[in-house]
Amino acid sequence: MPLVRSLSITSLNGLPQWDDEDLPVEDLLLFEVSWEVTNKVGGIYTVIQTKAKITADEWGENYFLVGPYFEHNVKTQVEACEPPNPAVKKAMDTMKGQGCQVFFGRWLIEGSPYVLLFDIGSAAWNLDRWRGEFWDASNIGIPYSDREANDAVIFGSLTAWFLKELSCQFNDKPNIIAHFHEWQAGVGLILSRSQKLPVATIFTTHATLLGRYLCAANIDFYNNLDQFDIDKEAGERQIYHRYCMERASVHCAHVFTTVSQITAIEAEHMLKRNPDVVTPNGLNIKKFSAMHEFQNLHSMYKARIQEFIRGHFYGHLDFSLEKTLFFFIAGRYEFSNKGADMFLEALSRLNFLLRVHKTDVTVVVFFIMPAKTNNFNVESLKGQAVRKQLWDTAQSVKEKFGKKLYNALLKGEIPDLNKILDRDDITIMKRAIFSTQRHCLPPVTTHNMIDDGNDPILSTIRRIGLFNNRTDRVKVILHPEFLSSTSPLLPLDYEEFVRGCHLGVFPSYYEPWGYTPAECTVMGIPSVTTNLSGFGCFMQEHVADPAAYGIYIVDRRFRSPDESCNQLTQFLYGFCQQSRRQRIIQRNRTERLSDLLDWRYLGRYYMHARQLALSRTFPDKFEMEPSAPPKTEGFRYPRPSSVPPSPSVSQPSSPHHSEDEDEDERYDEEEEAEKDRQNIKSPFSFGVLPQGKKKQHGEYRN
Repeated sequence: MPLVRSLSITSLNGLPQWDDEDLPVEDLLLFEVSWEVTNKVGGIYTVIQTKAKITADEWGENYFLVGPYFEHNVKTQVEACEPPNPAVKKAMDTMKGQGCQVFFGRWLIEGSPYVLLFDIGSAAWNLDRWRGEFWDASNIGIPYSDREANDAVIFGSLTAWFLKELSCQFNDKPNIIAHFHEWQAGVGLILSRSQKLPVATIFTTHATLLGRYLCAANIDFYNNLDQFDIDKEAGERQIYHRYCMERASVHCAHVFTTVSQITAIEAEHMLKRNPDVVTPNGLNIKKFSAMHEFQNLHSMYKARIQEFIRGHFYGHLDFSLEKTLFFFIAGRYEFSNKGADMFLEALSRLNFLLRVHKTDVTVVVFFIMPAKTNNFNVESLKGQAVRKQLWDTAQSVKEKFGKKLYNALLKGEIPDLNKILDRDDITIMKRAIFSTQRHCLPPVTTHNMIDDGNDPILSTIRRIGLFNNRTDRVKVILHPEFLSSTSPLLPLDYEEFVRGCHLGVFPSYYEPWGYTPAECTVMGIPSVTTNLSGFGCFMQEHVADPAAYGIYIVDRRFRSPDESCNQLTQFLYGFCQQSRRQRIIQRNRTERLSDLLDWRYLGRYYMHARQLALSRTFPDKFEMEPSAPPKTEGFRYPRPSSVPPSPSVSQPSSPHHSEDEDEDERYDEEEEAEKDRQNIKSPFSFGVLPQGKKKQHGEYRN
C-alpha cells in the first residue's frame, strides 16, 4: 500500500507554510482557473490578483493561473516566457499542434505568477462538437444566443483538454489540484470529473447566479430562501442553462467553497449543497499600508476634498468646514442591492435630527456610483472656476500686502493698515465677493444625467427633499463616474478619496463579500456594513464589539426595513456626535483590524480547502484529522478597555469634547494594539488521522 502522508502546516512570520520535513508542494501542481485571470470584469479579479502573492510564495514554480486570452490585456499585463515544467510545455504543444492557441507567461502583478491563457476565438470551430460532448456529460443544453455561455463551454473544454494531456504524463506523481472560480470556469470541472481525470477539484462561488437576479428584482430574498421554486425562477429569467452549469459544478467538485457565511446559507438553498469551507476574501495589506502615516494622509486628502466643497457650495458656504464630516457610498449602481435606497432614507432622518438638535455639524455625502451621463454639468465646473479665481485674487492681494509690510518693517515702521490696501485692491476684492453670488442651490449631481427623471437616486432625493438648502445639515452630491486624479472637478484617485473621508456607508442587501468596507478598514476609515454582507458577518465573528473598532453593522436580516433604517440613522447620528479626538482613536482601532483582512491570515482557509480536496481525491496518499477545519471561535478582538469612542444616543446632541474627560485618559494605543495583535488566531495544523477513522464526503464543515 502506498505511503499515507499527513497534511500539516507551520507558521513562518505569520505566513502559513507547509511543514519543511515533508514538503508536499514539490509533488503537486496547482491550477487556479477563472474567466477573470488578467481579465478584469468584477470583484473576482481583485480576489485572484491580491491572493496571487501568498499563493505563489507557498507553491513557487508549481502554481499556475488559467484564463482566457485577450490581446489588449496580455499586451499590458503579461510577460511571455517558456513554461518551467516540461509536462506543462508538452501539453501546450499538443494543443497547439491541433490548432488551438495557448499563451504562457508571467502576470505582472505582485508575486508574478505564471499564467496559461487559452485563445477562445482560435478554438471556436470546435464549439458544436464540444457542446455535444458537454450535453453527453451533463445533459445541459446551451442555446446559441447566449454568447457568454458558449464562451464558457469553449474555455471549459480547453481547460479539461489541457488537464487531460497533463495528467496522462504522470503515473503516480505529481498530483494535480484544479481550483475553479464561478460558473464561467465550471465547465472544465464538470468535464474533468466526467472523464475521471486524476485531479483534485475545488469550486468556489463568489455569489450565486439566481441569488443576484432575485435580489435585483426587489424580492424578499433571505426570508423566503426555502420557499423558492428554483427551476421556475431560473427559467423565468432565461438563465436556466447557466444555473444548471453552476449547480453541476458545485456538485461535481470534491470540495465546494464560498466566500462568506451568508453566501453559504444562500448556496445551501439555491445550489442544494452546503459549502465544505468558507474562504473569506482578503487584501494585500502592503498595497494600502501607510505605516503610521495614515492619520496624516487622512488630513492631507481631507483638505483636498474641502477644496472641492468650497467650489461646489460657493455662495452657500455658510457652514464650517472644520465641523463638516464626509460620508460616502461607492460601487456598482445597484440601487437596492447596494443599499442606496436605505441610505438616502436614513440621511433624511439624520438631517431632521441634526436640525432639531441645532447641531453645528454638517454632513456632506458622496454617492460614487457610475451611471450614464452626457458630461460634467456647467454649474459644477463654474463652482471650481469661481473657487480658483478667488484663490488667485487672494494670492495677488496677499503678495502686494506682503511687499508693503516688508518694506515698512525694514524702515522700522508699523504700517498703517488703513493705507496698506489701496482702492484697486478693495475693488478687486469686492468684485471677487460679487462673483460668489448664486441664484440657485448647489447641484446635487456633478454631471448631466441621461434620463435623470427616472434615475433612482435623483428620484429619491426629490422625494425626501435633500436639495442642499442652507438649512439642511446633510448635503448630497452624486458623482456618477469613477474617481480619477485627472478629473477637473475632484482630482483624486479612489484610494486618496477614501482616506480623506470620515465614514464609508455600505448598507447592502445583497453583498456576498464586500470589498468596499474592507478597503476602508485597511486604510483606517470607519464604515457601515450589514449582517447580509460577507464582510459584516466576518467582522461579527472576529470582533467582540465591532462598533468600538469603527465597524457599524446594520441588522437587515432579522429586522424590518424601517427598523434597519432607524438603526442606520442612529449609527450616523452617533458618529456625528463624536469629537475629533474620539474619531482619531476610532481610526487607530479600525486600522488595526487590517491584520484580520490580510491574505497572510485568510490564506489558510484556501490552504485547508486544497488539503481537503487532496484527502478526498487521493485518500490512499493524504489524510486529515477531523478537527482540521479552521475555526474562529475564541479568537476575537475584545472590546477595548478604554471608553467607547462613540457617545450613546442618550447623551447630549451637541458634540462633546472628551479631551476634558478623565475617562479618555485610560486610552493607551500601544497597550490596546498589543492586546489586539495577540488575538489574531494562531496557526492551525493538520495531524495524522488514525486508520479506520476517515471522514466521509460532506462531513467537513466550517
